[in-house]
Amino acid sequence: MTDGLDQALVDAGLTLLRADTSLTVYDGAVPAGGVPPYVVVYATVSRPAHHPDNDLRGGSTRYLTTWYCHSVGGNAGAARAAAQRVRTALLDVKPTVVGLSCAPIREAQEPTPPDRDESTGTVVMDSISVYQMYAC
Repeated sequence: MTDGLDQALVDAGLTLLRADTSLTVYDGAVPAGGVPPYVVVYATVSRPAHHPDNDLRGGSTRYLTTWYCHSVGGNAGAARAAAQRVRTALLDVKPTVVGLSCAPIREAQEPTPPDRDESTGTVVMDSISVYQMYAC
């Protein structure tokens, strides 16, 4: 049994991304026939053991949600444009998750330059950006 908070935290970011109706968003996998531009999101939720705001007993009271966003386009410019839409949707937004208080979403690392991928037989360019949010 689960309390559903992990999925609610992941969904907070996916919902923000899907609010941009001209951005196609996939959660973890692209269906057969998926055509760029799109973003594929891989998300994790952790409970950092050494967060400075954990309780005095050493209990993990904070959630850290990380969204790994692969912005895919048919060329480098399209991949950068999709990455910009992701950044616009997520950066500095403070989502609402029932039962938790969320901090603003932050960029966790510098995005990668668009990388050429020919593994499917069709050339696509993929730029990866990583966003994180603490909640308690």
